[in-house]
Amino acid sequence: MPDPAEGHPGSIAVETLTGPALAGVIDDLARLRISVFRDYPYLYDGSLVYEARYLGDFAAIADAAVIALRDGGRLVGAATAAPLAGEVEAFRLPFERAGLDVSDICYFGESVLEPAYRGRGFGHVFFDGREAHARSLGLHRAAFCAVVRPDDHPLRPPAYRPLDGFWQRRGYAPVPGLICRFSWRDVGDAGETSKDLQVWMRDL
Repeated sequence: MPDPAEGHPGSIAVETLTGPALAGVIDDLARLRISVFRDYPYLYDGSLVYEARYLGDFAAIADAAVIALRDGGRLVGAATAAPLAGEVEAFRLPFERAGLDVSDICYFGESVLEPAYRGRGFGHVFFDGREAHARSLGLHRAAFCAVVRPDDHPLRPPAYRPLDGFWQRRGYAPVPGLICRFSWRDVGDAGETSKDLQVWMRDL
């Protein structure tokens, strides 16, 4: 059963979804990804074709989970986690080449939240839920990737604040030299281009 998000009474509830329950949230998660990741720094010009492929790969991973945030039953935020050993090569291989044991790492994918719900502590709710899921699987490390953009990128908003400080307060740190590469189409581009994503990690 969903549990009320601590400190946020009313119609808002958080639930960890796994197994067959993932199918019921994938379409809404695709909607959130396309909307939220259109903003800087991801600048993702999303399509349902891309989402079907990307989220289909995610849902097929054994022990994958979505931390779902709902307001009155509507999905307004979500964060994903899955054993790194089951992830696609674009995420898994850089860890293997660095000599890391992927069988002991939980990979945290997207964390997406509608703007009206930001600044209310749900980022911590998402990390708490994903870290709890990782520990329930007996995994001892957690990792995620953040896209790398130059400081002088022409689409960087003047008021943009990176999340590095938040991640560091959660105990995460960038792993020097550990970069994943993934392709998507940026806003305004004609096709997909490869992006560098810096890996952040911590022990659980």
